[in-house]
Amino acid sequence: MSAEVHDTRTCEVSLVEARAEVERILSDPRFHATERQRAILRYLAERRFSGREEGAKAYSIALDVLGRASNFDASNDPIVRIEVSRLRSSVENFYQAFGAERHVTIHIPKGTYVTLFLRSRVPYEHDEEDVALPDNAPVDPAAEGRAAVSPSGRPLMIHAGMALLLCAAIAACVVIYASKPTLTVRPSVGLSMDAVDARMQGEASQTRDMLLTALTQFQTLTVEKAGYAGVRAQKAAGRAYEIDMKYYGDGDARSVWWQIVDRQSGDLLKSGLETISIDGKSPAAVRQEIADVLARRFAATRGAINNIETHANSVEAIGNACVLRAEYQLDDGGSDNMAAVRSCLERTLAAYPNYSDADALLARVLIAPEGAAGDATVRARALDLANRAVSIAPMSDRAYVALMMTQFADGRVDAALQAGNRAISINPNNPDAVAKLSSVLFSAGYFDAGVAMAQDAARAVDIVPRDAMLVLALDAYRRGDWSEASLLAEQVNCTDFVVRALRVAALGQLGSDQAKERLADVRGRDPDFERTLRQKLEARGFQPVLSAEIEAGLAKAGAVFAFSDVTSAVSP
Repeated sequence: MSAEVHDTRTCEVSLVEARAEVERILSDPRFHATERQRAILRYLAERRFSGREEGAKAYSIALDVLGRASNFDASNDPIVRIEVSRLRSSVENFYQAFGAERHVTIHIPKGTYVTLFLRSRVPYEHDEEDVALPDNAPVDPAAEGRAAVSPSGRPLMIHAGMALLLCAAIAACVVIYASKPTLTVRPSVGLSMDAVDARMQGEASQTRDMLLTALTQFQTLTVEKAGYAGVRAQKAAGRAYEIDMKYYGDGDARSVWWQIVDRQSGDLLKSGLETISIDGKSPAAVRQEIADVLARRFAATRGAINNIETHANSVEAIGNACVLRAEYQLDDGGSDNMAAVRSCLERTLAAYPNYSDADALLARVLIAPEGAAGDATVRARALDLANRAVSIAPMSDRAYVALMMTQFADGRVDAALQAGNRAISINPNNPDAVAKLSSVLFSAGYFDAGVAMAQDAARAVDIVPRDAMLVLALDAYRRGDWSEASLLAEQVNCTDFVVRALRVAALGQLGSDQAKERLADVRGRDPDFERTLRQKLEARGFQPVLSAEIEAGLAKAGAVFAFSDVTSAVSP
């Protein structure tokens, strides 16, 4: 379904009416809001009146209205989000209790710091109440052939025309919102965990609570609290799943058997068994490890539930389905479907402008193609989208991963590492975030730290994230373990130029007969690769010594470079 972009301002009132409504609500003693909330409302309204339709940033509100210092950090201080949320509730409660006297209502959409001034209902032109004539009223013969006149003296045909125009205006406003394509949302899940041995039910309950917290950190699922599954299932627009678990234990291990069931159909979708060795660990540490492993298994990008969601939705769907497809495409590393993914994200944002996940993924998609990071215009837009995602959702690891990748592409290594560490602090169990940070660390020359994080990203997942696999392959090559590098490079689930170059370089260092054949394939895909490789590796942030080592392996496979330092690259 294609998304048609509409201008919602056609449903908004005039500037004069909007200003009058702001003054009315602020002066009304029935409007229960604190002074700082009133100040925020006036601040947002004035920005709207001055033409800044994008609203305000949390940072601006903190400094301009709340008097915070210039080092204010919205990710650590939620004061703006809290105050705006309370203001939004006060405004909604006021209109619900007392209505809109001037047919104007103020709206502060969730997830934004912007005011909208919408017409609550269309007012009629006449001031007098229309009076219906009795059925037996005499007919004035002189009136025949003339336009009928209303009691107020206006021709009824004029009233009818006005009514039609007003109905058309109302219908236009309805169409603006009704024409938005259906938004797919995050799936909801209910959890249950019972101990096979009743004496271990306490352990099982504590493990379930830890798992609930870990799943909530992912923000890819809507996790239902105990006792609310039925209510949430009725309200949720997305799919709903039940995760049923059995807790087992013996002397030296703890195990959890699990199954995922489609709540609507009752179909069993997937099941598995996780076992954790005690090995002298504390009981709390064992329970936390089980929860972490299960959270990755269920809620990671390539986890069980998101894998089901990705393949269950139509390719025309926008929203969460689009975000998941983008994450899959980015992890695959190819460019075949990148244009379709980008279009899907653009359509999502056109229909739902404050969708932070779509902002974050579009930022990453923009800089993903070869050479895109070298375009200053592309980098600027990607950075703007990533910063917007963080502003809308300051507790989203997806938003901070996008900020990390866009900052690194822009050459801001320290800022990128700070954003990456923030993503990990928000959700330490997200293997995709860990893998992305490992890639940035390794490319920036922090080899040991990058490898350690890549190994962590590969823990307890069905499919190791592409970036983690690539870091491990590059590290094996850097250490001179050509066989391991070749094996790992072949396992990387993508075919971008770095992976292709690494595969040929490892074979070249091994003196394999396949090296020349692989080199010919690389040249066939990119005839200029020998001339542009160094530039591409630099654009990826690779350290010069690593780039030189890769070029040395390619030279042994038969590649010819114009750089004089290639042949002098030191091989272990």
